[in-house]
Amino acid sequence: MTDTFLDLAPEGRVHRRVYTDPAIFDAEMDRIYGNAWLFVAHESHIAEPGQYVTAHLGERPMIVARHTDGEIYVFANRCTHRGMKVCGARRGSKKRFVCPYHGWAFATDGSLIGIPHGKGYNGKIDQKDPDLALDRAARVDSYRGFVFACKAEDGPSLTDYLGPMTRALDNMIDRAPGGEIEMTGGGFRQRYKGNWKLHMENANDLMHASIVHASSVDAAQAVADDMEDGEEDHALQMFKGNGLPLAMMDEVEIHGFPGGHSYMGGFYKEGPITQATDEDPVVAQYRKSMIDAYGENRAEDIMGWDTFNHLIYPNLILNPKHQQMRLLQPVSVNCTIVHSMCFRLKNAPEEMYRRSVRFLSALNSPASQITTDDIAMFNNIQIALDEADSDWIDLSRGLGHDRPHDNGGEIGAVGTSELPLRAQYAAWRDLMSQ
Repeated sequence: MTDTFLDLAPEGRVHRRVYTDPAIFDAEMDRIYGNAWLFVAHESHIAEPGQYVTAHLGERPMIVARHTDGEIYVFANRCTHRGMKVCGARRGSKKRFVCPYHGWAFATDGSLIGIPHGKGYNGKIDQKDPDLALDRAARVDSYRGFVFACKAEDGPSLTDYLGPMTRALDNMIDRAPGGEIEMTGGGFRQRYKGNWKLHMENANDLMHASIVHASSVDAAQAVADDMEDGEEDHALQMFKGNGLPLAMMDEVEIHGFPGGHSYMGGFYKEGPITQATDEDPVVAQYRKSMIDAYGENRAEDIMGWDTFNHLIYPNLILNPKHQQMRLLQPVSVNCTIVHSMCFRLKNAPEEMYRRSVRFLSALNSPASQITTDDIAMFNNIQIALDEADSDWIDLSRGLGHDRPHDNGGEIGAVGTSELPLRAQYAAWRDLMSQ
């Protein structure tokens, strides 16, 4: 079977079965999502004992909780009695988790602590039996407040797995004066009828932007033509940015890494997104707080780091400059949920957070002209792949013109290259062969 998987994704192309075969999806959940470090929570949501969030490791529902010993535990959201989901809320605070079916109770480390009418088992069941505890993730670790879990007992450490992507996390956090961010409020959840890989492949695909999003580009340009200089907001600039000529898109370098990770350089080159100045009182206040915290040179380095969509394989996308994050939850071979959220920069002007929320709404909300375009593409691609006569998909754009860097296996390419997709499938082949 391993040889079959490798044959389905040679360099530069991939077989449509990789998107449509339920058996391959099941193998991905076992071999990719079962071996990767997956983001499950931010510590700001579970700062105190008893606080928890619910998450997923692949298809598997999990609970992430801060226990009374101060440690974070990640365990299955499935009662060991009759299989009922123990917790239905997305987050909250509890002293214990009580199954709503028969009342079995579990501590915030997943251990079984109570069975109603226990004498009915005639002494043949032991609450301390570890097999009756909620099954824990084999490994849990955090990087500067970002909590990850891994189902595999062996494999690279979290920092080794993240590799150069730690720089994206560092930049997102360091943009807060004093270096602390928090996740507050909610976010958006959207379901599309397509394979999880379609969204990941799209994240750093610059070729599609001016084509798929042409309607919002045209509308944004028409609105901008009637505006005075300085009136355009972040959303309008974002819509216009998608309309850059492809020759200019090529100037936005793409970066791919071992493990399937990638990111692109910034491509919003005008307006308040990249050229915010001290004429904006919020920016002036923010820059002052950053200089006070870091010194002028370091502050300018942090704020000037111009990148977009850091993809941490297999299911996390970070946008440090705008404090945005997307997390993919595979549901089935042809169904995926996308969770979109943003972070508050602590000790920064509150308007910075409001702008981040507005940017998230413009880019990733169900009402976004950007996301709705993309989801329409994913849905229709899945339909076409299910019914296709031709078996192969081409990923060869830019193949042979990649530029190796002396930086942990980093490879660079022009912005319209399909390098990020090839990097993802190199990781796919590696993990699926394990």
